[in-house]
Amino acid sequence: MQFLKTLFWVVLTVILVLWAKANWFNVELKLWGGLVADVKLPVALFTAFFLGLLPTLIVHRARIWSLKRKMEPVTVVSVPAAPLATSAAAPATGTPAAVPTAPDVPTTPEERVATDSKAWPTA
Repeated sequence: MQFLKTLFWVVLTVILVLWAKANWFNVELKLWGGLVADVKLPVALFTAFFLGLLPTLIVHRARIWSLKRKMEPVTVVSVPAAPLATSAAAPATGTPAAVPTAPDVPTTPEERVATDSKAWPTA
């Protein structure tokens, strides 16, 4: 398959070079302010083609970039637990109070479950 790709590009390059050689004559381009530019026809056509292709390439690369950003794995940031309000009835025995733990938050893509719900799951 790689051979066919290479053959295609070689044949296309040969065709373009032969076409450029057959059409290698000057063309006058009238610019602003009475300026006139003499350029070769293949140069003018290739320049116009690539200038027209440039916006399409920019849009294509921007979409690929945004899709790659969406496909990146979501990193879960652990939120520190809020400090507990100590009541006066709690004994001061020096033992640590029970620290509430966060609910089981899936950290890997395999642990996440897709739902059709638009709201956050209640469980």
